[in-house]
Amino acid sequence: MDDRTKQTKNAGIYGIIGNIFLLIIKAIIGFASKSQAMIADSINSAGDIFASLMTFIGNKIASNPNDEDHNFGHGKAEYIFSMFISISMVLVSAKLLYDSILTLIFGSELNFSWFLVIVCITTIVIKIILYIYVKSIHKKYKNILLEANMQDHKNDCIVTTFTLISVLLTRINIYWFDSVVGIGISLWICYTGIKIFLESYNVLMDRSVDEKTKDIILDVAHSYKDIKKVKDLSSSPVGYKYMIFLTIQVDGEMSTKNSHNLADCLELDISKLENVYKAIVHVEPYNEKESA
Repeated sequence: MDDRTKQTKNAGIYGIIGNIFLLIIKAIIGFASKSQAMIADSINSAGDIFASLMTFIGNKIASNPNDEDHNFGHGKAEYIFSMFISISMVLVSAKLLYDSILTLIFGSELNFSWFLVIVCITTIVIKIILYIYVKSIHKKYKNILLEANMQDHKNDCIVTTFTLISVLLTRINIYWFDSVVGIGISLWICYTGIKIFLESYNVLMDRSVDEKTKDIILDVAHSYKDIKKVKDLSSSPVGYKYMIFLTIQVDGEMSTKNSHNLADCLELDISKLENVYKAIVHVEPYNEKESA
């Protein structure tokens, strides 16, 4: 197991453990005090458990090496499971929005409790620790599953901060803010879920490599004096990396052996780039009339 896979696995496990603990205490205190914001927060934690579980399973599948049926490995599992996470986030947000609007219209029966304050502070501390931990791993490995988990932890910090404010406001008999926070939480979860969904969708639909990487690849190709022209550059996602397909044109008088050696060297140089899985270079004779 490589370090990237191991660290992603650990992030999933720690997320599951932390979110189960938070779900239990939020649900108990939320339903006991009838706080819509805390109940929404507990349901959000249930969604986070699912997200961490999907991170764990998706990472396990994605780490499998290439085989006869999957020549380029199983890397796209990261994006498939991140879509599961995003869909669950949107569904959870819809339920929270509905419940919060009803509470806003018909009134809240929230009972203030210092246990609510303690739960909020505990959640914020735990989520800040998890966020910093996952962010450090994501910064190193650029794993979309880690990004989804990282966003979950950050959202929880923001969400629970507003929950804490709504709880404290009930001390001065301001109850409507509790429902407003529930609505805000649901909209924020929905926005994040849609964002992750679109990113995963773009990769699964074979979105091209970014323009910055394209420019770097072209710069590498143009550094070879024997390459007359780069005719075509295309790409296809393979997990979190890309297959690069390049067509170059060389002097028609160049020997087959030399042109193949040139292509091999170029493939090797391009494959060294951080987000390139493999490069395949096709060689054609340079036609001056076509370039005119």
